[in-house]
Amino acid sequence: MESNKRLICVSICEQTIEAIQQACVRATDLGDLVEVRLDCLDLFQSGETFHDLESLLQNIAHPVIVTYRPAEQGGQHQLDAKSRLVFWLFKRPNAEFFDIEFDIATPPSLLQFGKDMDWSRVICSYHNFKGVPPNLFHIYERMLSSPARILKFAVQASDATDCIPVLQLLERGIKEGREMIAIAMGTAGVATRILGPSRGAFLTYAALEDETATAPGQISARELREVYRLERIDQQTQIYGLTGLPVSHSVSPQMHNIAFDAVGINAVYVPFEVRDLEAFIRRMVHPRTREIDWNMRGLSVTAPHKTAVMDHLDWIEPAAQEIGAVNTILVAGNMLQGYNTDATGFIKPLTQKLGQLRDVRCAVIGSGGAAGAAVWGLTQEGAKATVVARDAKKAELLAAKFGATSDSLEGAVFAGIDVVINATPLGTLGQFESETPATAHQLRGARLAYDLVYNPSLTKFLREAREAGCETLEGLSMLVAQAAEQFRLWTGEVAPESVMFEAAERALGKK
Repeated sequence: MESNKRLICVSICEQTIEAIQQACVRATDLGDLVEVRLDCLDLFQSGETFHDLESLLQNIAHPVIVTYRPAEQGGQHQLDAKSRLVFWLFKRPNAEFFDIEFDIATPPSLLQFGKDMDWSRVICSYHNFKGVPPNLFHIYERMLSSPARILKFAVQASDATDCIPVLQLLERGIKEGREMIAIAMGTAGVATRILGPSRGAFLTYAALEDETATAPGQISARELREVYRLERIDQQTQIYGLTGLPVSHSVSPQMHNIAFDAVGINAVYVPFEVRDLEAFIRRMVHPRTREIDWNMRGLSVTAPHKTAVMDHLDWIEPAAQEIGAVNTILVAGNMLQGYNTDATGFIKPLTQKLGQLRDVRCAVIGSGGAAGAAVWGLTQEGAKATVVARDAKKAELLAAKFGATSDSLEGAVFAGIDVVINATPLGTLGQFESETPATAHQLRGARLAYDLVYNPSLTKFLREAREAGCETLEGLSMLVAQAAEQFRLWTGEVAPESVMFEAAERALGKK
């Protein structure tokens, strides 16, 4: 087996032999290896179960990694060192690889005396579910004493910058001639799962389905292949991404990755969950200061960073300066340039629906970055905009900035308004899903309700609007329009909008 082959290992964690067998059949269609987590089995040490397991492993079409993980390293059961040693020395089933924890796979260890232990099949692994230990490289140096063929590290990431030591460790190990697996777990570490193989990792782990992930942040094998096109990523691949908190709900990876493929650009779009924005830009993005050697070319910026990111850019387009928010970063030489595509993305579906907007009466509910982009775009088109918010003072300040009027949301009614826009997060999938900034009673008499929330596609706000007899416009149209403009800024190419729209619909379960 070539160590530089792009490998996806599908992890299987089931309680019965029958369930493992069924999962393995599906896994071989999606991955290159299968990891069978024996610590998930109930009563697997019984003679009958062990016999069934041996037979099962012999009939799996792909190479198998057998894992017997203790609870403190992410397993399902309390397994002390003695019981694990007994298992690996006397009870282990035949498989292509054995994943053995570093506490018993590094000297001094009784495993050294296992005469039939083939260390060329051993993965010596270290897991830390609390974070990235400050002595990570010291742990690596200790693990170098293991005769295991492959060294594996999996540590919990709380911020995208936690990917840095993991990728640096991967690079060091490979330079020193070791076969390596290095993963930052959690949603903040997804980049290491996607980019690891292209940077020399022996494999990356994937779930059979999203709901069967065996580690935090593990994504499905199908997503790795079909969305991120893992096997096509190489050292020359241009890297783009989404920075925000959270980012896991976004369908931007589905849209941009399929667009790159449709146009024939060697690029990948990756989510970056960022808490410390300054550190992320300085350490991972800016070409003058970043600590990773990679082909980072641009970013989408989402909440809560659209305004704060402006302090970390070298140049910002005048429109974004006026709006007071940046949602797009372009790496141009040694500079970071900021743009706002939200405003044009917001206006395009509206003009397609209504035609020209001069003197059209619009109410924008909200006072944040999305509301600012909407009001700026409307005033540029000559519409009559009113900012409506729970905080009347914030509404007044935003309205004054763009020459609009303002009102309080409390008790507001929208009869006679041409367009009512929800520019708040209310209605977004998750904790705000059951909320709406306006009821059917308030919306009765308005012509069109436009929700900038796109997930779910039919929000509580739009349901209330339909009950009130309004026409509706879903947020997905804006999402695709602003993404298409980002694509043009990054690549200089016309974006395949219909392809992007269909990909977004599939991701949202609409197709």
